[in-house]
Amino acid sequence: MPRFLLHVFAMACMLSVSTFPSALSSQESAPVGRPYGAFAFTDSVLIPLPPGEAFDRFLEVDAWWDHRVSENPIRFYIDAKPGGGFFEIFDETGDGVRHAEVIFASRGKTLRMRGPLGLSGYALDMVYTLEFRAEGPGTHVRLDVRGAGELEEGWAETVQRVWNHFLTERFKPYAEGELR
Repeated sequence: MPRFLLHVFAMACMLSVSTFPSALSSQESAPVGRPYGAFAFTDSVLIPLPPGEAFDRFLEVDAWWDHRVSENPIRFYIDAKPGGGFFEIFDETGDGVRHAEVIFASRGKTLRMRGPLGLSGYALDMVYTLEFRAEGPGTHVRLDVRGAGELEEGWAETVQRVWNHFLTERFKPYAEGELR
């Protein structure tokens, strides 16, 4: 692109930015600071299955995960490959939500996702790493959660309680065949 066109483009951008504030309506508010913080925790559970089977059972979230945005989604699943995600599809038109993006997957070993899960709409980034390690006749599933960003008081504790609920009260009984 010729240099003079770059200058014209730059001037046009500056003019549009300099006139933007006058176009704001009087109803818009000024920026407001939000609480910021970070947290981390780990949790674990022993599953009486080999690592590959425990990993596969974890992916069957439609059967055991009990927090959803839609009352009756038509699909609720984890696509366990890099770039895949944890999806909740509401209806046939494809409306829905991606709760998290899968950023690392190694069947029977590690599943790592990044996203807000239940806190969609907030400037909060969380990474969830699930490691599946053989332990005796079963699998030790270790969860590591790290979050940073817009963080209201009590959110870290709530996220930890909810994940403990998922692992011990929902996933473990499902993997053991006790939750249908």
